[in-house]
Amino acid sequence: MGTPSGAGIAARIVTLLLADARLPTGAHAFSSSLEPALLDGLRPGEIPAYIRSRLLTVGTVEAAAALVVARDPDAGTVAEVSTALEARTPAESQRAASTLLGRGLIRLARSLAPAAAQLGPGVAGRSPHRAVAMGLIASVWGIPEAELVTAMCYDDAQTVAAAALKLEPGDPFAATGWVLGIAGTVDAVLAEALPVTGPASIPAPSSPMIDQWAQAHAARDRRLFSA
Repeated sequence: MGTPSGAGIAARIVTLLLADARLPTGAHAFSSSLEPALLDGLRPGEIPAYIRSRLLTVGTVEAAAALVVARDPDAGTVAEVSTALEARTPAESQRAASTLLGRGLIRLARSLAPAAAQLGPGVAGRSPHRAVAMGLIASVWGIPEAELVTAMCYDDAQTVAAAALKLEPGDPFAATGWVLGIAGTVDAVLAEALPVTGPASIPAPSSPMIDQWAQAHAARDRRLFSA
């Protein structure tokens, strides 16, 4: 095997950065809807199952959408993928959180590379959804598809785990184990996302409780996380 090129190493570093909880994109204020789930009665012992459920629903939709954009970052494709994501994200609060994260990711990308300067808003001047932003970033740096999906899954899982330690303080080693335990679930997400050929074939698994929790959380005036 040859030594990775400078471009290849940069792509790997960017992939690692995208999965880093310290990334200055606003994700630190996001709990992946764990906070409202706990307030509604989700038990701490159920958090690993919650992580897997998110990945098999929200995570699968986002990963597939990001891959479509990464393969074809044309403005027309971005518009179609954005419409598909809106249709698959019925909760307004979830859509708002997604565009908040997307805006932070695009701002970060522009600050890191001149090649990302052309990355603009999603559709009609609005910030792109997180999945669209991840796809655009992957297209700029040439991030391999499987690595992109894995990073997105890891990011969602560690977001939940990090939020859990603030909401239900416990053993951080256990929370690390929850994230390591998603390997099989990531395989399932890869199996669903990689074969997607275009916006129309993006999966549409539902997560009604997550949507309900997110909507209820948006109406609360006392909360630790925005979503």
